[in-house]
Amino acid sequence: MSYPGWSEAVSPFHPGELAIQERLGVRERMDAQGRRVIRTYLTEQHRQFYPQLPFLVVGSVSPTGQIWASLLTGVPGFISSPDAHTLRVEATPPVGDPLAQILAEGLPLGLLGIELHTRRRNRLNGTVTALDSRGFTLSVGQSFGNCPMFIQARQFALTEAVHTPGLPRPIHPLTALTPAERALIAGADTLFIASTYLEAGAGGGRGADVSHRGGKPGFVHIADDRTLVLPDFNGNHHFNTVGNLLLNPRAGLLFVDFARGDLLYLSGKAEVIWDAAAVSAYAGAERLIRFALESGVRVSGSLPLRWSAPQPSPFLESTGSWESSR
Repeated sequence: MSYPGWSEAVSPFHPGELAIQERLGVRERMDAQGRRVIRTYLTEQHRQFYPQLPFLVVGSVSPTGQIWASLLTGVPGFISSPDAHTLRVEATPPVGDPLAQILAEGLPLGLLGIELHTRRRNRLNGTVTALDSRGFTLSVGQSFGNCPMFIQARQFALTEAVHTPGLPRPIHPLTALTPAERALIAGADTLFIASTYLEAGAGGGRGADVSHRGGKPGFVHIADDRTLVLPDFNGNHHFNTVGNLLLNPRAGLLFVDFARGDLLYLSGKAEVIWDAAAVSAYAGAERLIRFALESGVRVSGSLPLRWSAPQPSPFLESTGSWESSR
């Protein structure tokens, strides 16, 4: 079945995304592609995809401008799509998740549905239209599929905690990285990055966004106890994250301990580094993102999911490491 693409006269990309596409010489090509693959509704394929998932990644922005990436979980089926323009999420933020203090009707959210064992994913942004004790309902603004690049394949298992959300968990607020956070980041092969576009007058692209980033273990460089640097590899040329950062240099990072269930939420300022010498030091990188931590929280054992050892993405073979760059 054929599904109509972007039907509005305004571009599906906002000015930040368009500026990066122009800089890299792909704007005309991406306009045509974006109008084919970006939609203001969920296709039947993606309406069936979301109910398969045991977790959902969420990007949000607080009233004070802090940006957070969060993770909601449930027994598969906790996400549903009553119609092509609506997504229902029967879950509430886990203990310690900053989203719990932000979630409200009218809030723009970026969602990432990602199935690690198949490397499938769908990006979606929209607005919360209803909120209750069981979860929330979202009106779809944009939706499009993503390629499987840089996703480490993992099989999941639910723990008993998925049936008893809200259990007390050790919560560790932070404004600098302690050895515990540094160890989690140093071994990470996956993170999620949230960003947002807030300038008035955009087309369908305004709102929050959350994206996946993957690399070889340790692909995030810990420059000091408040600064992280991560390589930005070749992607779909939408430049959602980089385009957002061009206009609103703030971001949220989420690190997941897939073996123990710890979650590390970080919020701060971010900048894109284009300097050729700096970028060339990391094989495969097309640019770098420097993140300056302002606040965060680590929650021990928060995630009621556990994953198998990863099967690394074959796309990582062409990428380097910080160790080799030194």
